[in-house]
Amino acid sequence: MRSRPLAAIITSLALVVPLFVVAAPALAAETLSVRINEVESSGGTPGDWVELLNTGSSSVDLSGWIIKDSDDAHASVLPTGSSIDAGGFFIVEAAQLGYGLGSADSVRVYAADGVTLVDSRSWTAHSPTTLGLCGGNFVATTSSTKAAANDCSSPVRINEVESTGDTTDWIELKNNGPTSVDVSGFVLKDNSDKDPFTIAANTMIASGEYLVIEPVFGLGGSDSARFFAPDGSLIDSYSWTAHAATTYGRCPDGTGDFTTTSASSKGAVNTCPGDLVTAAWPGAASIATVDTNNTLGGNMSGLAFEHAASGDVLWASKNGPGTLHRLVFDGTNWVPDATNGWSAGKLLHYPNGTGDVDAEGVALTAAGASGGIFISSERNNAVSGTSRPGVLRYDASAPGTELTASMEWNLTADLPVVGANLGLEAIAWVPDAFLVSKGFVDQSTGTAYAPDTYANHAGGLFFVGLEANGTVYAYALDQVSGGYTRVATISSGFPAVMDLEFEPETGALWAECDDTCQGRSAVLEVGSGGAFAVSTVFERPIGMPNLNNEGFAITPQSNCIAGAKPVFWSDDSNTDGYAIRSGTIDCTVNEAPVDPTDPTDPTDPTVPAEPDPQPVPADSLTDATRGPVTSSGSAAAGATITITVGAQYAGDRVDVWIYSTPTWLGSKTVSSAGTVTAKIPTSLAAGAHRIAVLAADGTLIGWSDIQVAGVGAAGGLLPNTGSDPTMPLRGALLLLLAGAVLLVARRRTAAMLA
Repeated sequence: MRSRPLAAIITSLALVVPLFVVAAPALAAETLSVRINEVESSGGTPGDWVELLNTGSSSVDLSGWIIKDSDDAHASVLPTGSSIDAGGFFIVEAAQLGYGLGSADSVRVYAADGVTLVDSRSWTAHSPTTLGLCGGNFVATTSSTKAAANDCSSPVRINEVESTGDTTDWIELKNNGPTSVDVSGFVLKDNSDKDPFTIAANTMIASGEYLVIEPVFGLGGSDSARFFAPDGSLIDSYSWTAHAATTYGRCPDGTGDFTTTSASSKGAVNTCPGDLVTAAWPGAASIATVDTNNTLGGNMSGLAFEHAASGDVLWASKNGPGTLHRLVFDGTNWVPDATNGWSAGKLLHYPNGTGDVDAEGVALTAAGASGGIFISSERNNAVSGTSRPGVLRYDASAPGTELTASMEWNLTADLPVVGANLGLEAIAWVPDAFLVSKGFVDQSTGTAYAPDTYANHAGGLFFVGLEANGTVYAYALDQVSGGYTRVATISSGFPAVMDLEFEPETGALWAECDDTCQGRSAVLEVGSGGAFAVSTVFERPIGMPNLNNEGFAITPQSNCIAGAKPVFWSDDSNTDGYAIRSGTIDCTVNEAPVDPTDPTDPTDPTVPAEPDPQPVPADSLTDATRGPVTSSGSAAAGATITITVGAQYAGDRVDVWIYSTPTWLGSKTVSSAGTVTAKIPTSLAAGAHRIAVLAADGTLIGWSDIQVAGVGAAGGLLPNTGSDPTMPLRGALLLLLAGAVLLVARRRTAAMLA
């Protein structure tokens, strides 16, 4: 190479450097006009999304721009051709993101160079609406305005109106904002300015709460409700031309348009046509942490409980790094097994011995761990940007601190295209015998499910849940060839499914959702058409915060003591340093078998039969006899509801009736939480009814009102038709043994709940 004089080099540099100095402002000018304008972080339509706004005077090419949350591993690259017009909006949907936005999270936008940070926004909790720019601050908006200007108006709105034209009329206000609002001096009017109602001094509406005003004026059949600020400016209004059969209210509650509600809900969440009807958690309200602090850490996902003669095991999967934990009970907590390499869990690999399996769900077959541990996975964490939804099988008895899968069923080709972090979260195994007994239909053939059609499929089907769309898919997995066949596709009713759990005693397939769905759980049952469908949706226990619970496990019927048995949740966020929490669900204690030689045998014709339950007269259900009984204020025909009787009745047998025409809903054992569950008959007429609970001697404990909607009012909910089978034992020796086992079970269950 020929050398150049130093002066020439310096001259060249002087010419080159300004080119870079000039180019930088051009990039800055382009990026400065694009801002994060609004964010949905709690599952909007169709899921989480990020809205960008271009405040500039020309369009901006977004090709290759990168959207991240607070985790650098979560990076979404916008496709070539993406652009945002001047003054326009650009929505990055959930499918493009490929990951969900958490309750405490961030959104960061980078230019295509991957270095230039265009904008970033952070928050510490989900908003009941969305998070958006209002006056330069990133706060909860008054309502979601996807692809439109942000709603930064007053968060207090007229939410529901009762108009009968007399002094019982009322107007309900709701505060949709994140903080309390002082509404002192605000004014309500009807369509006339003659009789304004001024709200009293020092009147506050807490975040998400309601204020019911009973104004001095009546509301007519053709009238209005208007809400004014103290300065006289109109904040909100609604007009109608005829009285509503129920009330007029916003649907969805607080933010939607006005419509005729399904039922009056004064001072509470509006009851809207087509709303999801939920029931209270069917168990104790309290929950407890049951792992040692800061031991398991974050990213705990699936759970599976195994009842074994050598001791119960709680299997727990961790999604990053992919790990399987074997937890055992030490009398106080569930702790890592200290033997056979399990003390820190075992890292999971693919069949070739490589990779980091994103272990989300965990399931067992009837064979228990000896039949293999089955893991549902979203991806290989070593290639985190690529989706790889599948099921893997592991031999838990293998030595060492790492496990290599003995089989993988890669379901990528059969499932919808989803983001790398929106794949298979949940898995449960359901035995063939149950499916056949319920007339389950094989959707791949359109006929009754025939297990013999599928070779080597482990005696049942594997049900897996997809995070991206909340859909459950049932597969026959060939344990020898690695082949698979999709047998059914099932809607969970949730935008996402985090875990699945089959409860053999009731025939219920539980689908659990995390904080995206307020911690609700759906019970799916096989209906008369041979398909699984949602029968009941339960709220989380009152004592459970809205955590990022990704795992759920139910203990077997042998742990049912005094009408309750333990259940477990795993928290991906390791809140307060705890990953595992326990609670209970109601159950029916299996009665001890009867010795046929016992003279008190109820089948002995010389012993009079128990009399049939008898209702109390309907006119005895007065305000004075309501007692302690409460129930869900509304439910769909066919739904299962939770009825609170009172903890003082725990362990007692009671009879549950529904009126007007008395209909017996069954004899129930009151759980330790003081509750029972009952199914509303599908044939029951829609309208107002009453639930009555009677003691075993026929005396009335109390009653409660309930509004019943017709079948299909809650998305076609099916009745709870599960059974509770028992296993008869024979001979006095087996009876004695059963008593001893029951005593041990009682002690073990009591310790679990301690």
